[in-house]
Amino acid sequence: DVQLQASGGGTVQAGGSLRISCSVSGFTSDDYCIGWFRQVPGKGREGVSCMRTRDGRAYYGDSVKGRFTISSDNAKNTVSLQMNNLKPEDTGVYSCAADTVEAWVFGIGMPEIWGQGTLVTVSS
Repeated sequence: DVQLQASGGGTVQAGGSLRISCSVSGFTSDDYCIGWFRQVPGKGREGVSCMRTRDGRAYYGDSVKGRFTISSDNAKNTVSLQMNNLKPEDTGVYSCAADTVEAWVFGIGMPEIWGQGTLVTVSS
C-alpha cells in the first residue's frame, strides 16, 4: 500500500522558518509528483508544491514561490519542504500528497493520493 506520513509541523512567528517532511513508501512507479497541499482556515484547499521523482523538477504555487523549497532524500524515502519567511496566511494543515501529474499544485483537481496532515501555525 502507498503511504504518505507527514511530520514536523509546529508554531512559529511571522518571518520565521519551519521544515516539514513526508515519509513515502509503497510506490511502484518511479514517476510521481510528490509534495504538499494545505487546508487554510476560511480559504479551503490550496496546492503548495511537488517534486517529480523521475527528474527532480519542482513546482510551486504562486503564494509560496520564492519562500518555500522542496527537496527529496531518496535514501531515506522522504520529501521535505523548507518554509522560510513564513506569514500568518501560511497557517494551515499541510498534507503530503502525490499524483502522476502536477496539476493539483496549481489548483486543478485533487491529487490521487494523500495522507494525514501536520499543523503549521504562524503567529503575527
